[in-house]
Amino acid sequence: MFIRRTQIKSRKNGEPYYTYRLVENERVEGKVKQRSLLNLGRYFSIPREQWADLTQRIEQLLSHQSALPLFELPEGLEEQAQHIVAQLLVRRSSSEPVDTTSSKTTVNVETLELVQPRRVGIEQLACHAIGQVLLSEKLTELGFNRHQLAAALGNIVGRMAYPASERATHFWLRQHSALGELLNYDYASMKADRLYQASDLLWKHKEALETHLYSQERSLFSLDETITLFDLTNTFFSGEMKGVEKARRGRSKEKRSDCPLMTLGLVLDGSGFARRSQLFPGNVSEPQTLETMLDSLNGDKTHTVVMDAGIATEANIQWLREQGYRYLVVSRKRQRDFDDSTAVTVKETAGQKVRVERRVTESGEVELHCHSEAREKKEQAMQDRFAERFESALQTLHAGLTKKGCTKRYDKVLERIGRLKEKFARAAQHYEISVTPNESGSHAIAIQWRRNEKTGSQATHPGVYCLRTNILDWDEATLWRTYTMLTDLESVFRSLKSELGLRPNYHQKTERIEGHLFITLLAYHLVHILRTQLKAKGIHDSWQTLRQKMENQQRITVSLQEEGGKTIHIRKATRAEPHQKTIYNALGISAQPGAVQKAVI
Repeated sequence: MFIRRTQIKSRKNGEPYYTYRLVENERVEGKVKQRSLLNLGRYFSIPREQWADLTQRIEQLLSHQSALPLFELPEGLEEQAQHIVAQLLVRRSSSEPVDTTSSKTTVNVETLELVQPRRVGIEQLACHAIGQVLLSEKLTELGFNRHQLAAALGNIVGRMAYPASERATHFWLRQHSALGELLNYDYASMKADRLYQASDLLWKHKEALETHLYSQERSLFSLDETITLFDLTNTFFSGEMKGVEKARRGRSKEKRSDCPLMTLGLVLDGSGFARRSQLFPGNVSEPQTLETMLDSLNGDKTHTVVMDAGIATEANIQWLREQGYRYLVVSRKRQRDFDDSTAVTVKETAGQKVRVERRVTESGEVELHCHSEAREKKEQAMQDRFAERFESALQTLHAGLTKKGCTKRYDKVLERIGRLKEKFARAAQHYEISVTPNESGSHAIAIQWRRNEKTGSQATHPGVYCLRTNILDWDEATLWRTYTMLTDLESVFRSLKSELGLRPNYHQKTERIEGHLFITLLAYHLVHILRTQLKAKGIHDSWQTLRQKMENQQRITVSLQEEGGKTIHIRKATRAEPHQKTIYNALGISAQPGAVQKAVI
C-alpha cells in the first residue's frame, strides 16, 4: 500500500495540478497491477517524507495487528490515518458484502477494540425534521451543489446539537458528530471555509427559505393563520463592530448596553411557527418596526395581531385600525384597576386562578382587566424584596449619621437618598421620606420614612394587568387565551438565545453576522417541528432536555480478529436507552441511526 501523486489538467482552464490516491499492488493473471483504494483529493497535505509511516499505520489498523501503534505518530498524522481507515471500511463494507447465511464465527475477544465514537441521537432527530419539510430538496432547487448542501445542513444541525460559531461547528462535525454518516458525506475532508460560504448562501436565499419552510409547516400541521404574534429581541457583539451598519448601542434586554447590539424582529403564527424575520439596528425604536414587519405578510388583514406593551403605542394601534387589522395588545396604562364583583373566571387551577373583567370604552375598544393569582404572588414577592432592600439601605444611611466616617452633611444625605430612590424606583414611589437637619442646617441628624402605597399601582393591585382590543365578538376566555400566546413567543426567544446560540455573536462582517442569525432561525424551525410533534405525544421537554437525553447515543466501530487471522470491522449505533426509544417511537423513526456496516479484512 502506498500513496501515488498524479498530475492532471484542470477542465476549466487547462492548468496542471496534482491529485493523490492511496493504491496497492495486486497480481492479476500473473501480472502486477496497481489498484486504487481511495482518492485522497488534490488538497492532501501530508508531506512526502511521512507517507510511508502513514500507509504503514493504515495497514496496521486495517489488519488489527496491535492495539498500539508500532511507532509514534504526530497527532495530525494519526487522525489522518484513522480517517482514511474509516473511509476504506465504508467502501469495503458496501462493495464487498459479507455472506450472512451463517453469522457464527470464532473470534479472539482479547483483540476487541472500540474506535471512532460519534454522537448520532440529535442528528437522527434533525434529519427526520429536514426530511419532513423537504429542506434538502429546496436547497438543491435553489442551486446548492453537493458540498454546499452538506455544509448548509451541517451548519443548521450543528446549531441544533452544538450551538457555536461556524469554526467550532466545523470541529464538531469532524470530531464529534456522525451526521456525515447519515447524510453520506465526509465532513472530515471539508474545509472550514465551506461552512462560511454556505452561511452566505443561506442568507442570500432567506426569503425563499422562510416561505418554503412555513408553507411546509402549514401543510404538515394544518396550521390556522388567524393569529400573528410579533415581538423583538436583540443580540450583542464582542468588539467595536465599526464596519457593521446595524450594530448600534442601545437598550439591551440582557443588560449588555456596553456592547453593540442588533435587533431581531420575528413574526409567528399562533402555534409558534416563524413566518418572517428581519434584522434591525440595535438602537431601533420598537414601535417603529411594526409596519415594516406586517408589510412583509403581503397585507393580509384577516390576522389578529398580538403584541406586548413595548410595541403597542397609540400611533401603532391607530395604524392597525387604519389598515383594517384586528389587534389584541397589552395596554400601556399605568393605573391598575380591577372590580372582582363583575369579573368572570377564565382559568380555574389551584394557585393559578385567573379572573377577567370586561369593559367597553368610549372609543369602542374592549378592555380586559385581568387578575392572576400566580402573578399576584410573584409581584408581591418582588415588591416585598425591593421594599426590604430599600428600607435596609435607608436604615444604613440613618445609622451612619452617628458613626465616624459616614455621610452626615445635609446636602450629601439628600443626594444619597436621591440615588437610592433611583436604584429602587419600583419601591421608592411608595415611601415618604424626611430628613431632619441640625440647628445650623449643615448636617442631618435623623432620617424618617413611612410607607404610603400609591393608589392604582402594583403595590395596591398585585397580579392585575390590562389588555385592549378592537375584537368585539370574542368572549373573555377566548381573548385571554389568545393573549397567553405571547408567553409562547417569549419561550421562542429564550430558545433562540439560550438553546440555539443566537447570542453572543463573534463575527465581524455584516454578511457573516446575518448568516449566523439566520442559521439559528432555520435551526429553530426544525426544533419547533420536533417539539410540536413530541408534545402531541405527551412529551413536553425543552430542547435542552431533549438534547441531553439523546447525546449519549453514538455510532462506534468494533474491531476484532477471527481465529483464522482475518479482522472483522463492524460499525453501528449503540442500542437506544429506554428514554431515547420513547422519543424515537413518538416521532415514528428508527432507534438505530445509520446502516450497519461490516467489513472483513
